Amino acid sequence: MPLRDEDIYVIDPPKMGFMEASYMPEVVKGLGTTFRHMFGVITGNKKKYLKTIQYPEERREEMPIADGGMEMSNYRGVHRLNRDEKGRVKCVACFMCSTACPANCIHIEGEESPWDDREKYPRKFDIDELRCIYCGMCEEACPVDAIELTPEYDIVGMSRQEMIFDKQKLLSVYDQTVGKKPM
Repeated sequence: MPLRDEDIYVIDPPKMGFMEASYMPEVVKGLGTTFRHMFGVITGNKKKYLKTIQYPEERREEMPIADGGMEMSNYRGVHRLNRDEKGRVKCVACFMCSTACPANCIHIEGEESPWDDREKYPRKFDIDELRCIYCGMCEEACPVDAIELTPEYDIVGMSRQEMIFDKQKLLSVYDQTVGKKPM
């Protein structure tokens, strides 16, 4: 079906004046924010602007959110593989998490399940935590809520190999964080 002339809208961009074209108002706004923070610190309102902690002696139990408040509602930390009520891995090896992952950091090898309630389970389940961008797409794609992102942020490894979490390590993260609410 061809386009008709009445279906086409021509939108002309508004004309910018000299000040807008030179971006001076935006530069002044940015300097205003800088000076506001600087004078806030100088006048003693340090609590609002300085949030330095002595890690690892002091731990940050609340993560910042976009509006400046302190809450953990949008923080995504290390992954975990959940267990079902019988203590087995909840994953059914459907490969949806690895398909949805934009960083391609999830690798699964499925196998026929020894249990009657599912067809497959993951024989091998690896996540490269260094390659992961912590977007949460794997968590959203999982139909059985087997993979979740926890509020844990202090994971360390001395080598790249230590930061590739296999199925056992992901299940141990579940055992350590089972009482904590995932994001």
